[in-house]
Amino acid sequence: MRCRVLIVDDNSAFRAAARQLLERSGFVVVAEAESGNKGIQEAKFHSPDLALVDVQLPDCDGFEVAERVSGLTPAPRVILISSLDGSDFGALVAASSALGFIPKGDLSAGTIEDLLVSTG
Repeated sequence: MRCRVLIVDDNSAFRAAARQLLERSGFVVVAEAESGNKGIQEAKFHSPDLALVDVQLPDCDGFEVAERVSGLTPAPRVILISSLDGSDFGALVAASSALGFIPKGDLSAGTIEDLLVSTG
């Protein structure tokens, strides 16, 4: 079964680039959202396996999105992303329900798969 992904990011150019990168690597992007609240709605509607969620969104942060979608059944696994360095969010990521953090510049199918495998 191919991994179904939701991309939540307020930057449309990044969403398009991430979609292209993921689809070329065999992931199925089921939806995109430009805000946290829209991302939560899309997660409820599409039941993705994985949600890539930007830490900084216009209406709520990625940590709140991660917490809210973790209560869904089935709950998608969440990977937080940002153009900022991960050290800025280390303790917050560790305390959240997200699997981990990937800097946007390092986003690839390999980094996603590595994180999915390392977290079981």
